[in-house]
Amino acid sequence: MTATPTPRPSTSSPRFDFQQYRREWFLNPRKDVLAGIVVALALIPEAIAFSIIAGVDPAVGLYASFIIAMVIAFIGGRPAMISAATGAMALLMTGIVRDHGLSYLFAATILTGVLQVVFGWAKLARYLKFVPRSVMVGFVNALAILIFSAQLPQFVGEGWQMYAMVAAGLAIIYLLPRVFKAIPSALVAIVVLTLVTVYGGADVRTVGDIGTLPTALPPFSLPQVPLTLQTLGIIFPVALTLSLVGLLESLLTAQLVDERTDTTSNKNMESRGQGVANIITGFFGGMAGCAMIGQSMINVSNGGRGRLSTFVAGAFLLLLILVLQPLLVQIPMAALVAVMIVVSVGTFDWQSLRTLTVFPKGETIVMLATVAVTVLTRDLALGVLVGVILSALFFARKVSELSQVTFSDAPDGTRTYTVRGQLFFVSTYDFVHQFDFDQSLDAEPSGSRVIIDLTDAHFWDGSAVGALDKVMLKFQRRGIPVTLVGLNAASATLIDRLGVYDKPSAAGRETGH
Repeated sequence: MTATPTPRPSTSSPRFDFQQYRREWFLNPRKDVLAGIVVALALIPEAIAFSIIAGVDPAVGLYASFIIAMVIAFIGGRPAMISAATGAMALLMTGIVRDHGLSYLFAATILTGVLQVVFGWAKLARYLKFVPRSVMVGFVNALAILIFSAQLPQFVGEGWQMYAMVAAGLAIIYLLPRVFKAIPSALVAIVVLTLVTVYGGADVRTVGDIGTLPTALPPFSLPQVPLTLQTLGIIFPVALTLSLVGLLESLLTAQLVDERTDTTSNKNMESRGQGVANIITGFFGGMAGCAMIGQSMINVSNGGRGRLSTFVAGAFLLLLILVLQPLLVQIPMAALVAVMIVVSVGTFDWQSLRTLTVFPKGETIVMLATVAVTVLTRDLALGVLVGVILSALFFARKVSELSQVTFSDAPDGTRTYTVRGQLFFVSTYDFVHQFDFDQSLDAEPSGSRVIIDLTDAHFWDGSAVGALDKVMLKFQRRGIPVTLVGLNAASATLIDRLGVYDKPSAAGRETGH
């Protein structure tokens, strides 16, 4: 069995590879089309729900979903990734919709796209490497929990038929692939449960019960806002937040799809693509969106690998809304709930539970903190931010513990201090206290001196240089000559620029302990 590759390099290519681009469209057409159909069906209830969260008409979320999906299929950098209206973005829009109205939301959506295009050209995606694996695992696990918990309200007020139909849907999705794989089992489950609802008279909620669907294509229009600095002051903070959160979720989702499909993607191209998609949706009455992790996992798990799957998701969503709406509204929510439960189970990294006691304590804490913050705040970006900060703190602490100062005495009264390790703001906290300025040198003969050997040390910042200044000045005030040896070029340059112990201004300077 051979894997279906989509080998796009992770960095921008100097020239456009048309053959590669064509393969990303048509290498896997049958599976891409079927996977895209499943995704389109799952997009509808979420797009409506996210519109409600943002305080706008369901049409705004649905317009955004099919426009962004279709546009990103052509210009995105991660084939098979699904982008549309999302909950994280919707939460950030509530204030501007409430205080200023829908036109300002559309203006903020367009500006969001512009900023994302700029970030893409600036190649900010390179900083994704600073998100450690423990944060990624926490991000994925939190996402799985959120996807599962989002299905629970669907059971409120429902009878036994809802539970029975969800159970039947799960059985079809899990068991059918053992005997039949030509059509995605999730699509079969949706069709079968819809037939049961229509012809069996099952008393369950359907897609038609969750909101009013639009019946026409969105028109092109300019946001009706005054072109003033005051308007910019209103929309820019919202647009900046939307652009950063959207790119963070999109790039993390792209990395997750990379891992699940064993392929690579062009993150900077994806950043620019997200921006262009948001600009276009803003002109057609849609809200800003980004990559959808749950729907991307639905697509991948059902065999979607190429751009065609993303395009079909958007195009079929449009077809459902405008042409097949009489059939669409009869789909039971139980079928879509079953699909999302399967996605949540498949998304969760179960291996991470078995390795909780094996991995270093710091990594485990980071993963659990990322999960906890994300689930409690329902904000994936905030959870990732907390995880990255904790990782940085644990890393700084670990590196600081690797630095040390030892000494040896020579018969002629010379004491040599040997400094080893990386010296920066964390590791220099106890640096000064590892030198003996008084007691050990009082007993030495006249003419004693100190050598500080820095061959195995590196100075990284002003805090490290400041600590060295304190040591040098303390020895100098006691009349003890000090010599630095072994400085590497980078450290010597930093010390020469920031250090004060060898400069006239150091005379009489008071230093702390």
